[in-house]
Amino acid sequence: MAAELHVELVAADRNVWSGEATLVVARTTSGDIGVMPGHQPLLGVLESGPVTIRTSEGETVIAAVHGGFISFADNKLSLLAEIAELSDEIDVQRAERALERAKSDADASAERRADVRLRAVSTR
Repeated sequence: MAAELHVELVAADRNVWSGEATLVVARTTSGDIGVMPGHQPLLGVLESGPVTIRTSEGETVIAAVHGGFISFADNKLSLLAEIAELSDEIDVQRAERALERAKSDADASAERRADVRLRAVSTR
């Protein structure tokens, strides 16, 4: 079994993160899933939620991901997201304002996106 897997986190508009990792945790429609080197091939639908990547260097990368697909085969993991941003790119005050605005507008989708962004920041 290989000691690491190659990860590509791609959003519709850009390549968000790419590199070697020992573990990736993501939320799918079937629940949270952890993928390590040697995992069985999989194809799933991503739910909105934080994605945690443990890099080969021992660092942790966290991204807020909103929908998309996850695919794993031959120690290559692809996370193809509609929207994704790394936690260190998130403006906390802006996300908090967006959450409040979404709550007052009763916009469940916008509220979920803002909540995921804030959860991604709080876990870094």
